[in-house]
Amino acid sequence: MALLSFDMKRNPAQARTSLLVLLALMIVFPFIAQQFGNSWVRIMDMALLYIMLALGLNVVVGFAGLLDLGYIAFYAIGAYTAGLLASPQFAAVLESFVNTYPAVGNFLVMVCGPEIVQNGIHLSLWVIVPLSALIAAIFGALLGAPTLKLRGDYLAIVTLGFGEIIRIFMNNLNAPVNITNGPQGINLIDPIRVFGVSLAGEPGSGSMVKIFGMTTPSVNAYYFLFLLLCIAVIFFSIRLQDSRLGRAWVAIREDEIAAKAMGINTRNVKLLAFAMGASFGGVAGAMFASFQGFVSPESFSLTESIAVLAMVVLGGIGHIPGVVLGGVILAALPEVLRHVVEPLQMSLFGKVWIDAEVLRQLLYGLAMVVIMLTRPAGLWPSPRHEDRPEADHPHSGAAVGEVKA
Repeated sequence: MALLSFDMKRNPAQARTSLLVLLALMIVFPFIAQQFGNSWVRIMDMALLYIMLALGLNVVVGFAGLLDLGYIAFYAIGAYTAGLLASPQFAAVLESFVNTYPAVGNFLVMVCGPEIVQNGIHLSLWVIVPLSALIAAIFGALLGAPTLKLRGDYLAIVTLGFGEIIRIFMNNLNAPVNITNGPQGINLIDPIRVFGVSLAGEPGSGSMVKIFGMTTPSVNAYYFLFLLLCIAVIFFSIRLQDSRLGRAWVAIREDEIAAKAMGINTRNVKLLAFAMGASFGGVAGAMFASFQGFVSPESFSLTESIAVLAMVVLGGIGHIPGVVLGGVILAALPEVLRHVVEPLQMSLFGKVWIDAEVLRQLLYGLAMVVIMLTRPAGLWPSPRHEDRPEADHPHSGAAVGEVKA
């Protein structure tokens, strides 16, 4: 990683140059990739959403050292918030209330009005996004409150249970009142609109978006929006890391007892870590729902939580550029393998010996095992040892001044 440096304190000139080069590559990418089909740009769209998730989890795991295996729950909360507030689903909720609890249902119908009863709620996504972040942050604090005294494996088990509870709730909240539509999910979610322009393309346009007189595929329009959001999340993450609160998180990660002895309010700082990390997940979830136009509980399984955690650990826990790299690799690599595995077997052997899905998962798992064995600190660990978790420090097991026998 010597060619790219993002350390603004030690080498600001090289950091600015690296940022400009990387930004130029990211801007040019969709125009080059679309020559090989829109699917490659769509893969990067999903990778950018995963980067937002990984950066949010990095606040909890990387900065504060709190192992969270249920982070995907906040992604689900953001997605279902967008699903309820930007689709016809709310009309089904009102109808369900009227049929099940007539008194409550009739009151809600009177409050909401005939238009919502017929068509549901269709708020602008730019109202839904901060609302999703707020709701996810509240749930993050609710998760953090009962786990303040837990560490390590115990914390991981509790957060894992929380993630599964949210998924099961989304899967079963279709009776007695149909809120989430159960396993069928919520569809017909409104696409994102920017200054009145639908990023999904107008009906009959063939998913083409007209911006400033130019026509571009819908996946390209979403790509640039998600890229802007990723830049914003990276900016906030950097500011958090360098802030007084960020240093308090690092102090808790390294030694919670010492941090408490130095006057840090560990309870409030931990709750802030859970809430701030969750808010990033809520934003990513709202974007995912509007991008897909559909959400269902299947998208928020434990496997997804583990994948996001793997992005943080594989890239370089606590190091923002490393987390971004891990997000890109683990979000894009499986899809690249999906397109490459079968053609490669055909060219080498003349037939497909192993199914693409099986071989893809095998190579994916093997790559992670090899990398963790050869680079346990991640592909791109922080150049400053003080920003790495204690376990990643060289000779971290030896005390200062210790003389070996």
